Amino acid sequence: MSIDTPFIESQLRFYMTVPHACSYLENREATTLFLDPEHPLTPQIYDLLSLVGFRRSGRHLYRPNCKGCDACISVRVPVEQFSPKRKHRKILNRNQDLTYRVLPARFNEEHYQLYERYINERHSDGDMYPASEDQYRSFLNLDKSFAYLIEFRDTSGKLFAVSAMDQLQHGLSAIYTFYDPDQSRRSPGVFVVLWLIGYADHLGLPYVYLGYWIEACRKMSYKTEYQPLEQLRDNHWYPVKLQN
Repeated sequence: MSIDTPFIESQLRFYMTVPHACSYLENREATTLFLDPEHPLTPQIYDLLSLVGFRRSGRHLYRPNCKGCDACISVRVPVEQFSPKRKHRKILNRNQDLTYRVLPARFNEEHYQLYERYINERHSDGDMYPASEDQYRSFLNLDKSFAYLIEFRDTSGKLFAVSAMDQLQHGLSAIYTFYDPDQSRRSPGVFVVLWLIGYADHLGLPYVYLGYWIEACRKMSYKTEYQPLEQLRDNHWYPVKLQN
């Protein structure tokens, strides 16, 4: 498997999964390229691989590698150039009462209870249903210096949302966010992305990585809300140009 970075090719080993049903496009098969799980997951390796489109799930770094298909595109928001829309400002104002804490990505029973409720109520048709503690731990808990869980609480102290993120040398990587299903009117998912952009700016980091964008997938369309947006093509980053 060719990855156009000499250091990566010479120093690291990768494995390919067998073809499986695509989670995003109907009647498609997908394959995934994984970094050898025996290789230490160091910040240096993670930083390097994220620049060529790898993401983290648990202790694994992966990238789609589907024959004849390049629909999954890595995207990131250039923090300094980001301009919030009017509706973004409304969402930020609507949630200005929330407080947050940045925590290590370790297991927390209260977090898991919210995750279980969120998956079971909002994603009962998805791959992660039904929620389980083992699946949660393997997905979102990792004892590494770059892995964090951000918890958001309302004025009463009730847990509102939790966002898993990684702090890389060149940006924040948004891993996954779950929230109180009863609070959807607050637009928690949008709020957390806006918060991450603001937090990256506070840390002096240039990018927020939003994972993969698939133009033909309705579930992925929200990522184009954050403009300007950059996409990874042929191991180079270019602006996403949307058709009017």
